[in-house]
Amino acid sequence: MTLVLGIESSCDETAAALVTDKREILAEVVASQEVEHSPYGGVVPEIAARAHAERLAPLVERVLKDSGKTLADCNAIAATAGPGLIGGVMVGLVTAKALAMASDTPLMAINHLEGHALSPRLADEALDFPYALLLVSGGHCQILRVDGVGRYKRLATTIDDALGEAFDKTAKILGLGYPGGPAVERLAREGDPQAVPLPRPLVNSKEPHFSFAGLKSAVLRAYEAGEHTEADIAASFQQAALDCIIDRTRRALSAMEPVSALVVAGGVAANQVIRTGLEGLAGEFGLPFTAPPLPLCTDNAAMIAWAGLERVNAGYAPDPLDLKARPRWPLDPEAEPARGAGVKA
Repeated sequence: MTLVLGIESSCDETAAALVTDKREILAEVVASQEVEHSPYGGVVPEIAARAHAERLAPLVERVLKDSGKTLADCNAIAATAGPGLIGGVMVGLVTAKALAMASDTPLMAINHLEGHALSPRLADEALDFPYALLLVSGGHCQILRVDGVGRYKRLATTIDDALGEAFDKTAKILGLGYPGGPAVERLAREGDPQAVPLPRPLVNSKEPHFSFAGLKSAVLRAYEAGEHTEADIAASFQQAALDCIIDRTRRALSAMEPVSALVVAGGVAANQVIRTGLEGLAGEFGLPFTAPPLPLCTDNAAMIAWAGLERVNAGYAPDPLDLKARPRWPLDPEAEPARGAGVKA
């Protein structure tokens, strides 16, 4: 049995997990920072980094105790090495380096986006390469073809804001608090998704990318106009976001070489309306639809451990202990830069 310890600290979740090559999560702990960041309506990097530093070592100790394992039992230690808030990434990576050095265990430095990209395979052993992936989170909105471990072809990205960021901004406008995505989804159930005429940026465009900045601005204008209920604004925003996602993903699938499935991953993949819409889209193309269980959608260490396992099994060499944390780290560095902020992805 191959056993990997995973560490995640790229944003506001401090997490550790032990995962086996039998797709078993032997132990997992996630420490949320909602209380710390709620007063600010979003993540404060300095507060996040401090919380990671305070909590990570006890979390690692706890998962080892809960699983009845020791570091000596681990075949590798996998840690997020980027992209993310650099302070938090450094805390997790330095911790992993120290544990690897102390126990003479190989270090696997994991791209956080690869953790999301491979997470559906942790839950679904039937999911084979290649597959089409919609990666939607607070910092990223991309469509990729996943050809194998470490082999990604980016077809689309956002030219400005990520969808998760748009959900959080909408929640802040409506006074729903943080985290915003789940709050908007709950309120949207009480509203009319056709009540507020909101834009669908880039829908029907030949350009493959996403854009959500204009949608965020339209939500603010609708709220300030005072002509609609907050529930109707939330429902209309969610529907507009879904329409954009479906249109852009349909375009990508139409241009993509054959794949085994349509997969969604990332924090926004927990949204049930979006999951249902994408499942219908997969049906249009005769494809199976796969989404991770809800606990694997948000940031977690099990997906990082699994990505480490995938890399070990694929024959990747351990990473050196002098490897540096990376605030930005594209899955497809050869992708043609998109206009606007998309170049950062």
